[in-house]
Amino acid sequence: MVWAAGVAGAIVGVGTLHPLTMAIYWFEFHPASGSFATVWEFMTFRLRAGFTPGMLVMTGVFATIGLVHGLATGWVIRALTLANLAVGQLQAELARTTASLLASPEGETLEFKSSARWDYREGKTSRAIEQAVSRTIAGFMNHRGGSLLIGVDDTGHPVGLRNDFDSLRRHDRDGFQQFLVGLVEKDLGADCCPLVHVLFQAIDGHDVCRVVVEASPRPVYVRDDRAARYLVRAGNSTRELDTRAAVEHIAAHWPHAR
Repeated sequence: MVWAAGVAGAIVGVGTLHPLTMAIYWFEFHPASGSFATVWEFMTFRLRAGFTPGMLVMTGVFATIGLVHGLATGWVIRALTLANLAVGQLQAELARTTASLLASPEGETLEFKSSARWDYREGKTSRAIEQAVSRTIAGFMNHRGGSLLIGVDDTGHPVGLRNDFDSLRRHDRDGFQQFLVGLVEKDLGADCCPLVHVLFQAIDGHDVCRVVVEASPRPVYVRDDRAARYLVRAGNSTRELDTRAAVEHIAAHWPHAR
């Protein structure tokens, strides 16, 4: 889109701005000239004059001017298109109610987790549980967004967040939200934080956290002590891609990614 706009701008610069400038220049120095029977005859004459060998440098200048303006216009249009698409996706996701999500099976845009850091088997907090949350969020960002419900078992039954709350310095929703935002910043990067929206709802006497995740405008990696890992949402699970698959997915999902 951007380069197509640039080429169109260059064509306009050469085919319109250049002969128009030539016409203005002619009238400035030949105000009383009546040697042309029609305006069209005059314009075609000046157009031909504009593409003579002696005017190649000027033609190149107008082509460059048109190219720059076209690229700038194309970039703005692309940015606005992507922004509108992101807003539309977020609005569609927020339109889904938590109750309807609990009644739905896990899928490409929905995941259930019983906790964000509390290991029920070990009876203590676990970094592995935290990383599982980060991996799911990254998978949504690298796909098309979605909702992560925390405090819900695999069957969609609310189990609450009390153990997670009690493991934090602040034993409430605010403390949990701060923890989640800090986790995203730590594992995915600070620029990913605005793509995460944390909502709470009490269901059957249990606090449930809904993390609404927007699709990312760039590839997102989960960072750990050993490597940066690239994950995508596939079906009802989050998959880590190897280098080749990651490169292919990024090229297809973000054609202009660097």
